[in-house]
Amino acid sequence: MSRRAWTLVAVVLASGIVFLDSTVVNVALDAIGGELPAAFVAPLEGQSYIVFGYLLTLSALLILAGALADVYGRRRMFLIGLGGFGASSVLCGVAPDMELLIAFRLLQGAFGALLVPTSLAIITATFDGEERGRAFGIWAAASGATTLLGPPLGGFLVDAISWRVVFLINVPLVLLGLYAGARHVAETRNPDAEGRFDWLGAVVVAIAVGGLSFGAIRGQQQQWNDLLAWAGLLLGAAATVAAVPMMLRRRDPLIPPFLFRSRNFTVTNISTLLIYGALYVYSYLSAIFVQGTIGYSALAAGLMGLPTSILLTAFSTSAGSLAGRYGPRWFMTVGPGLMALGLLWFVRLPVDSTAWQASLADPISLFPPPAYWIDFLPAIILFGVGLTIMVAPLTTALMNSVPERNSGIASAINNAISRVGPLLAGAVIFVAITAAFYSGMQSRVPSMNVDDVGVRRDFSPLNQPADSVPGSQVRAANEASTDAFHLAMLIAALLCATGAAVNGIGIRNQPTAAAVEG
Repeated sequence: MSRRAWTLVAVVLASGIVFLDSTVVNVALDAIGGELPAAFVAPLEGQSYIVFGYLLTLSALLILAGALADVYGRRRMFLIGLGGFGASSVLCGVAPDMELLIAFRLLQGAFGALLVPTSLAIITATFDGEERGRAFGIWAAASGATTLLGPPLGGFLVDAISWRVVFLINVPLVLLGLYAGARHVAETRNPDAEGRFDWLGAVVVAIAVGGLSFGAIRGQQQQWNDLLAWAGLLLGAAATVAAVPMMLRRRDPLIPPFLFRSRNFTVTNISTLLIYGALYVYSYLSAIFVQGTIGYSALAAGLMGLPTSILLTAFSTSAGSLAGRYGPRWFMTVGPGLMALGLLWFVRLPVDSTAWQASLADPISLFPPPAYWIDFLPAIILFGVGLTIMVAPLTTALMNSVPERNSGIASAINNAISRVGPLLAGAVIFVAITAAFYSGMQSRVPSMNVDDVGVRRDFSPLNQPADSVPGSQVRAANEASTDAFHLAMLIAALLCATGAAVNGIGIRNQPTAAAVEG
């Protein structure tokens, strides 16, 4: 293979394992909780920390990682991140107790933060024009496929071997990535980065992103009845506000303000906030709904995302190539529009769909029930086609909108927005659907006190009620959950439609790289 092909192999593997480890572990949590002793955390609480601890350090350190790559070398930071990710994966796989596994997951997320922005910056430095768009398409296809295939792959590994293999499977991928990176990736950096590194700005930005992420994650876990969650949000918001004048005044700021003079850079980040917020709400809440309300097995729920994964894998490269040739504007407009239509199809999901649980709830069933083909598959295909059309062109627009010397920090900013924004959007929508669910329960069962602690323990949005609940109240809960799901999908559709409008009005086609000089 050529040097460029090996470079693409390296960055695709690196980004792929980061995205894979954000989802593959989810289905292993029960096995982990049943095997590992825990001295200081409750089993259920520990399981949540395994997932969200990884996402927290990954999100909080993205912007720092992108800046380090631009200043000290993208290849160097890439290899450090990949080696550290592999080592921390091994530590996770051999962890003797819950507390150490949580600590190793935090470390794994920190090293993962080095890989995503450096991967995109390396692609930007290696490829030009239509080839760059095609490379981003391959990257997007691989990243989307690993994210969506994580749950079924994790389920297979846990059932067939052990939950520890979920972490250890990273090792051969890391070794191949290290070989390709060390032998074939060229070193690039920002040649103008001659001043002192902005460590103070790095701390402030990490507090901002980490505080907002922690607050949103913990707030949802604790039903927004937790002072620590609100403290995290306030701290993150205060640091975000403080970061703006700091970056404007410092000589060599972590985030160069001139990047936002680029119309496409600013518009792309705004649309990322909106569209990825909708993507998070769809993927997170639909998985809960089809299992908790309709009764799908975990495997069946995971397989529902397979059409989207196939579309991303098969056509993202073509979308990226076309965006590189013709410009990304219409891809970034039509794609979110189709995603919105798919989400609106979910809004028409009939309550009676909660009655057809038997066929696809059986994990060995190969033929979903007739209602699946009407109520779910058209929505999944519309959403998947729109996502496929949008992802690679959005990345192309972002990376073409800034000078190559700033590609690391530019990709890191966008990745941070794509992670923190959805968490905040999900938190707001979770509050809305919770209120809608309990309001629906109150209207259907007037004698029920929905503010009672016991009622809230037995009934929760999108989930099946406790086994002791009478059948009439189960029906009421399913109807209220379906209405709440409709509301969530409607809000997500509005986010996608707004993102499409923002892109259609704001994006300017730039088929070749545009250098926005500061």
